[in-house]
Amino acid sequence: MAAKTAFEHAYAVIMAGGSGTRFWPLSRRRRPKQLLRLHGPKTLLEQTLDRIARIIPPSRTFVFTGAPILREVRRALPRVPPSQIIAEPAARNTAPALGLAAHEVLGRDPEAIMVVLPSDHVITRTREFLRTLEAACLWASSEGRSVVVGLKPTRPDSGYGYVRKGGRVARVAGRVIYQVEKFTEKPNERLARRYLVTGRYLWNGGMFVWRAATLLKNLERFQPRMAKGLAAIARAGGARAVRTFRRLYPRLEKVSIDYALMEKISDAFVVPADLGWSDVGSWAVVYELRKKDAQGNVRPPASLLFDAQGNMVYSPGKFVLALGVENLAVIETEDALLVCPLALAQSVGRAVEELGRRGFGRLM
Repeated sequence: MAAKTAFEHAYAVIMAGGSGTRFWPLSRRRRPKQLLRLHGPKTLLEQTLDRIARIIPPSRTFVFTGAPILREVRRALPRVPPSQIIAEPAARNTAPALGLAAHEVLGRDPEAIMVVLPSDHVITRTREFLRTLEAACLWASSEGRSVVVGLKPTRPDSGYGYVRKGGRVARVAGRVIYQVEKFTEKPNERLARRYLVTGRYLWNGGMFVWRAATLLKNLERFQPRMAKGLAAIARAGGARAVRTFRRLYPRLEKVSIDYALMEKISDAFVVPADLGWSDVGSWAVVYELRKKDAQGNVRPPASLLFDAQGNMVYSPGKFVLALGVENLAVIETEDALLVCPLALAQSVGRAVEELGRRGFGRLM
């Protein structure tokens, strides 16, 4: 009964935009990370829907994506009504998209609670994930409260945003709720190490819960121009009013929900959770997630790695023979081949940007 009470007004909002650079050559502009099978037999996007569908049905799920991949996203998620998979006319970051989502769900349910989820992460502890969302939804059901799921950090990583816990305010559905004391966006490595030692900081993985009405009121207060533009789109019919949507939406400020609201509001709360979470940020992370052979290699069956250790090999179309190499990513597709040290896998995105400047845009 408790779960029904927590989720009966909940709507999932899955953020599925972005472009494909970090997993080149497998990822491309029209095939970003969330449409890849990087961990398990399903794409990351399909896994996201499967997890949330256990508590929020696809009929109450909205997906925001980009126009170039709209068809692929709809094909990947046949259970979600096509009208609820919305392509932004222009990439404006998360704040405008979530404001639009708030209008969409509020039009259906004046008590609507939004559960915001990225589409390109791995979560291995599904039961813990669902219990955490139950607590977050119950706490956010009161007007004015905004909740972020705070992820337990496993290392001092300077690539993530952090949330500093304040005082403990409640225990809900077996989970402790804390006041948010501060949001910090991507600190340097020295600061990240200090954060880890204190035990007061959690990673911000972009998972938020709030009433749709609460989000819109906060936008009206802290982002009045954006709120006005979103209200005009909503009055015209929302994303279904195609001409108005395409005309007004690109005029909205391009800003994340973190900068637009979360760093400004006072009634922000955090639910700490250990979800077995990964943002799957590079081929090196995929290597860590995959099963390895006795020599620490991730490799396809059609391969022979001789006197080779710690390599990540992906080559569905060719037999691979590797001799005497260590700690490499070797990623082959029909038209391209990537070879780089796993330690430099984070730089693949920057290297791909160079393709366009050097006349290889067809490969992006």
